Amino acid sequence: MTSVLTEEQQQVVALARDFAREHIVPHAARWDAEKHFDRPTIDRLGALGFLGLLVPEAYDGLGLDTVTYLLAVEEIAAADASIAVSVAVHNSLPTQMLLRHGTEAQKERWLKPMARGELLGAFALSEPDSGSDAAGLRARAVPSGEGWVLNGTKAWVSNGGTADVILAMVRTDQEGAPRGARGIGCFVVPAGAPGLAVGKPEDKMGLRASNTTTLVFEDLRLPGDHLLGDPSSGFIYALEALDNGRLGIAAQACGIARAALEHATRYAAERQQFGRPIREFEAIQFKLADMATRLAAARALLHEAARRKDAGEPATRWAAMAKLFCSETAMWVATQAVQVFGGYGFMRDYPVERLMRDAKATEIYEGTSEIQRLVIGRELLNSN
Repeated sequence: MTSVLTEEQQQVVALARDFAREHIVPHAARWDAEKHFDRPTIDRLGALGFLGLLVPEAYDGLGLDTVTYLLAVEEIAAADASIAVSVAVHNSLPTQMLLRHGTEAQKERWLKPMARGELLGAFALSEPDSGSDAAGLRARAVPSGEGWVLNGTKAWVSNGGTADVILAMVRTDQEGAPRGARGIGCFVVPAGAPGLAVGKPEDKMGLRASNTTTLVFEDLRLPGDHLLGDPSSGFIYALEALDNGRLGIAAQACGIARAALEHATRYAAERQQFGRPIREFEAIQFKLADMATRLAAARALLHEAARRKDAGEPATRWAAMAKLFCSETAMWVATQAVQVFGGYGFMRDYPVERLMRDAKATEIYEGTSEIQRLVIGRELLNSN
């Protein structure tokens, strides 16, 4: 963590850490093995305010700064990355989109209960044929009377089968007259709405306790007040939110890397070979030193990106750099931790195996590492 924390940050970190140790750590391995999404744990976190970290107090949130939010996500991720992704997605995507672009009635109806932890949010952008090319989505909304009718399929939706509120991006331009990124709207879709079908949870390599599903819209009718903002600006809203989302995933990655380093350090003190603990061998010391250094660098970059965002500075490039570096650091550190454990690291009886699987996801979702490099390069070129 950062070397100097405010009193408020210390309190939030302590609360997150204590909760994680008591309610998450003892169950994380079982949840992973059983692919179990534990909604009661999410609800407990919501009751403590962890689902309204970035929402202003006027809308029943805690109104914290971005660094404090990221510190909380890292603490939860160090215990279980699957729980952390639900917290990060909810805080950084749907709640922030409602906060920025919702009407006061929409904020009263959805944002306030989301901030209080009474409703869990999801974000539906990707589709089976449009992942990295998110603007190429095909799901469509057609005006009907005073409302809209939605048809199409969304893919890889975190919290998709468990969320109470889904913010979904669909085309609003006329069929046959596409407007690309300027022809997409954002709609608030309540869970259980007639015409909404939820697919079975995906069987993932990592983050197995995080609910990820497809969503199918079949003549899903929504009133006009379920449209968020301008009907042609939904993709723009999504890109704005993704800056927040990438910072959250970067914090998740730091939590995974930290847990891997802590496990490896403890194991190196316990495991003996050639009559002494393996931590006494230079090869292991150098490995741990490199792991700690990369983690410290990743966290510093992440918090600098958050500082710039809170200061109102352009943050897209910094968010992409943080997400890229933190996710690749998590994968590298987790891999090294498995190596420190040797053969035991390859076994599911030991936590570093799960951490390595979870780390891989951070290099893929919220934009792959390749997409982050494209974003960084574009931002650099456009600034000169």
